[in-house]
Amino acid sequence: MADLITVEDPDDPRLHDYTGLTDVELRRKREPAEGLFIAEGEKVIRRAKDAGYEMRSMLLSAKWVDVMRDVIDELPAPVYAVSPELAEQVTGYHVHRGALASMQRKPLPTAAELLQTARRVVVMESVNDHTNIGAIFRSAAALGMDAVLLSPDCADPLYRRSVKVSMGAVFSVPYARLDTWPKGLDSVREAGFTLLALTPDAKAKTLDEAAPHKMDRVALMLGAEGDGLTTQALVAADEWVRIPMAHGVDSLNVGAAAAVAFYAVATGRPQA
Repeated sequence: MADLITVEDPDDPRLHDYTGLTDVELRRKREPAEGLFIAEGEKVIRRAKDAGYEMRSMLLSAKWVDVMRDVIDELPAPVYAVSPELAEQVTGYHVHRGALASMQRKPLPTAAELLQTARRVVVMESVNDHTNIGAIFRSAAALGMDAVLLSPDCADPLYRRSVKVSMGAVFSVPYARLDTWPKGLDSVREAGFTLLALTPDAKAKTLDEAAPHKMDRVALMLGAEGDGLTTQALVAADEWVRIPMAHGVDSLNVGAAAAVAFYAVATGRPQA
């Protein structure tokens, strides 16, 4: 059973994992280096626990103690009970959901390990917006993608904002980082995948024309918001694919585009 500890000093060293959560650059460096990530909100905390992540501690406002009682009673990690005001002092923002947990990271699998059993893979290049990362993982989980591969410069899927936006879906879809880019795509192709680059370019085939749901193994490549895939990534692809647009719209947010494309890759769009 976890210890319930009331803390009244925002400088208490036991709260170190939760300090400065709004300082993105600090957290980007600290969390991987210290082997932790932050789960926010009851559902996300429970999903992280159910996915096998070890809990280091919890930070709860008083009204959340009873809600999380079963978790508190089950786990040996310390639970720090604080006022909402103190939580805001420590974290740097108003903790609306009232519950935070510091979780221990797991070692990432290699890309080769994921490619052995996957058939539908997402490949992200330079996607460094945490909201987009979370949205893409949520769609990938919901629409049946098997794994995610990240270029070396993609944002951290376990950053608090990514985890929150994904509603814990980052725990459901295994992911790995490619060591080199775009050279690392060679290993994806060698594993039997067709590399499809998603682009609004008019020269690309529509997803209906490409029919990725009929392909044996597909790796769908997504680029960063605004810039899209780089020239090097487009050259490395086997085929370019696009989502047909109407009403003069030239493109979608990468999170929205990913959801549409995942559906086409997994099942194909029903034909009239």
